[in-house]
Amino acid sequence: MKSTLWFSGLWPAIVLAVVLPGGALAQPYPNKAIRFIVPYAPGGSVDIVSRVIAPKLAESFGQQVVVDNRPGAGAIIGTNLLAKSAPDGYTILMADIALGANPALHSKLPYNTPEDFAPVTLVALLPSILVVHPSLPVKSVKELIALARSKAGQLNYSTAGAGSMNYLATELFKSQTGTDIVHIPYQSGGQALTALLSGQVQLVITTVPPVLPYIKAGRVRYLAVSGTKRMAMLPDAPTFAEAGMPAFDVYLWQAVVAPAGTPSEIITRLNADINRVLAIAEIRERIAGLGADVVGGTPERLTDFIKAEIARWNKAIKPNMRVD
Repeated sequence: MKSTLWFSGLWPAIVLAVVLPGGALAQPYPNKAIRFIVPYAPGGSVDIVSRVIAPKLAESFGQQVVVDNRPGAGAIIGTNLLAKSAPDGYTILMADIALGANPALHSKLPYNTPEDFAPVTLVALLPSILVVHPSLPVKSVKELIALARSKAGQLNYSTAGAGSMNYLATELFKSQTGTDIVHIPYQSGGQALTALLSGQVQLVITTVPPVLPYIKAGRVRYLAVSGTKRMAMLPDAPTFAEAGMPAFDVYLWQAVVAPAGTPSEIITRLNADINRVLAIAEIRERIAGLGADVVGGTPERLTDFIKAEIARWNKAIKPNMRVD
């Protein structure tokens, strides 16, 4: 009888130990803080948009969402950190255009882009904008091209590193215009912009969020924006097509990805919560106020989008643009 009571008392614990090893799996996801990697230093567009959505995402999850800036190597350092993270939903990344372009820019990466990431959702599309230092004697794209051609190798442009949107956009600009403008890399978009403001470089192709205050203050001069129509916040800025470059159309896209192997139910939860945050009027207004378009959507849509981006940059990146 004693042994029977002992066994009956122990049985529930055995069941729990088998079904819920360690006890931690009994708790619904998420039950601890989520690490949100930004593969750039603070101050750039990817960092800004990440910090706009992180607090509301934390409210939705009921857990902290900690933005972790890991800059360097054109987003490769932060992206590789995600690829090597546990696929448990507690580490995610705000990826951008570099995720699609780096396979074409580098003959060898520490990760396999099509295989090592689980797409969650697109977040935003940000048009690019060409800005110059006020001391540069140009007021249009046509004048900039003429000046750059007359001073081959004498003008400089700054970026957040090879593989960043700044780099990709400006190298395409150089290729399409036959100009020789020297690349000066930094670790972040914020540092690249500081270099322009101080006059260390003459131009930057960036996104609107970090540069808008300096446009309003007259510390930089804009020449053109990407897109099929002018931006409402900068109605006097012509599109690149209006400026004589109809083939130039580069956006900075941003999207959340997780490590490959993350359980589908966690991807579904992440997707649902991020899309819910993106639907909040306050968030949409803040992102729109940065000159960006909110996107959202399914993991499948992002999967197709990334595949298309890889194909696009494999075709667009010429041998002289590679950074090996």
